[in-house]
Amino acid sequence: MIYNFDEIVERRNTNSYKWDDNEADSQGILPMWVADMDFKTAQPIIDALQQRVAHGIFGYAKVPDAFYKATMEWFNKHYGLAIEKNWLLYTLGVVPAISAIIKAMTKPGDKVIVQAPVYNCFYSSIRNNDCITVSNDLIYKDGRYAIDFDDLENKAADPDTKLLLLCNPHNPVGRSWSKEELVTLGNICLQHDVFVVSDEIHCDLVYVPHKHIPFASISQEFFSNSVMCIAPSKTFNLAGLQVANIVVNNNVLKQKIDKAININEVCDISPFAVTGLIAAYTYGEAWLLQLKGYLQSNYKEVRSFFQNELPEFTVLPLEATYLVWIDCSILQMKSDDIEKEIYQKQYLRVCSGTLYGNAGEGFIRLNIACPHSRLVDGLNRLKNILIKLKNT
Repeated sequence: MIYNFDEIVERRNTNSYKWDDNEADSQGILPMWVADMDFKTAQPIIDALQQRVAHGIFGYAKVPDAFYKATMEWFNKHYGLAIEKNWLLYTLGVVPAISAIIKAMTKPGDKVIVQAPVYNCFYSSIRNNDCITVSNDLIYKDGRYAIDFDDLENKAADPDTKLLLLCNPHNPVGRSWSKEELVTLGNICLQHDVFVVSDEIHCDLVYVPHKHIPFASISQEFFSNSVMCIAPSKTFNLAGLQVANIVVNNNVLKQKIDKAININEVCDISPFAVTGLIAAYTYGEAWLLQLKGYLQSNYKEVRSFFQNELPEFTVLPLEATYLVWIDCSILQMKSDDIEKEIYQKQYLRVCSGTLYGNAGEGFIRLNIACPHSRLVDGLNRLKNILIKLKNT
């Protein structure tokens, strides 16, 4: 089946968190901020969900063997990672998963490492568990990010540091970490008894020549010193179904995390979550391949547009995700002010870089998972305001 990603799907008045802003209808706001896509999901997923709706009864859901089987086969086929059924813990999403893991493995006052600029919910999950955020800021040099391993070594050596939240692939900077980088990081964490929580929600959205490396796949030592958080939500645009899995191969730790999931009351998933995950991992591959080609084309459009129209601004390489990180430091403005100007003057919603920590100052994040015509609209709006701000 050939999918039409150019199709404009009207999302207003659908209770969309992204689109249903009270001002959107009157002001023509174009949202390119929150990380969901403006594409219909794969038809087999829609068909499976419609069949489930047609049954007409939506009671409490039992999670069947097919749920586990679909997950295990997907990760074995695509990443060579053999997962056993009893290693999987399902929950409502990756953020609830991370919060439960922190609750299970820390006490108030413990330190948790993040690698800023990084996904904003990492900070709230740490804070809500009364832990302390320690940032191992990524190194930004020559338009690319890398891990500061010397700084990581120093911060991991603190005996109060218990966890590292790894964003693999990384949101918002678009890095797909190499095996060599992950090995170095993993060895530092092993040496200092720092446990790795690997958020791999974007793992299926990695572009050639890059390849996603699950942290747990590198060695048994790494697998035993980590848990992996996975979900079909970003891959197949299913975030609203609220489903994710935690992969943990230590039974004692699994019981602790399971208890935390139940304490947080995020232990039950809906019949639609069950149906959607099974259909996505079983029948969604063809759609995903076409999607990735379309997203790569959109990214090339962004790069070309900036090179021709806004050459003073740096669009970072996109190795993974559909979230483009843009260096606006030439403006010498705070990211929050740049975001505000873009919104107020062009009715375009983007994300301020400092949403992802102080290390994101001077940057904005742009969601390019939209039909090409909307992308062009958004780029032209950006051009209008960025040129004006640069010349002010």
